Amino acid sequence: MENINEALTLLAIGMIMVFVILSLVVGVGNLVIGITNRYIREPEHPAKSAAAGKAIQPRKLAVIAAVVDVITSGSGKVDSIEKR
Repeated sequence: MENINEALTLLAIGMIMVFVILSLVVGVGNLVIGITNRYIREPEHPAKSAAAGKAIQPRKLAVIAAVVDVITSGSGKVDSIEKR
């Protein structure tokens, strides 16, 4: 009986420690994310301004619009085209 009590005590202590350590990891992670988001700003989207200078060829635009029209049976439209 003494061995079972010791085993259950170790089990409980181990589970509590795992919970505490994982809580600390989550808390520190959220703190780092919050500090990063507050003090480090994301740069303005330079890729958009560079892509705006490159106009798509009208012939390619017509082909893309035709494909979307055929696939969606006339219910879809092309709002924007982005290279990925």
